[in-house]
Amino acid sequence: MANNTGKVEQEVKTSAIGYAKLWGESALPPMTLATLITAQYARPPQFLPLSFAPVFLFSAYMNVYGYETEAAGLNAAWSGLYFILARRRKQPLMQKWGTRGIVRGATLGLCAANVLGSGFVYATGRKSKTDGESVV
Repeated sequence: MANNTGKVEQEVKTSAIGYAKLWGESALPPMTLATLITAQYARPPQFLPLSFAPVFLFSAYMNVYGYETEAAGLNAAWSGLYFILARRRKQPLMQKWGTRGIVRGATLGLCAANVLGSGFVYATGRKSKTDGESVV
C-alpha cells in the first residue's frame, strides 16, 4: 500500500501474544471487572464479593499512573482469586440464562482473560524503576 509520499506501508498482523500483552497492559479490563462485580453484589449488599471491586479499581489506577507490570500482577492475582471463589457457587440451569447469570458468566470470562493476559504481562514485563535502577 502506498501513501502520498510514495513510501510503502506494510500491514502488520498482531499475534495472540501481542493481544495478550495489550490486554494485560490496559486499564480497561480491571475497571470493567469492578463494574460487573458491583452490579452483581450491590443489591442486596454482599460485602465479601464487593470487597474485590476496590482492588480492581486500585489496579486500574496503578496502570494509569505508570506501573503497568505491577498492576498486571495485582489484576491477575485477584482475578484468579475471584474466579476460584465464584466458581465454587453452583447455579441451577434456569438461572444461568437470566440477566444475573449472563452478567456472572461475563464476569468469570473476563476474570479468565485477565489471568491470562495480565499474568503474561507480569511474567514477561520489566518492573518499574526504583532509585534510578531498573529492577529485572
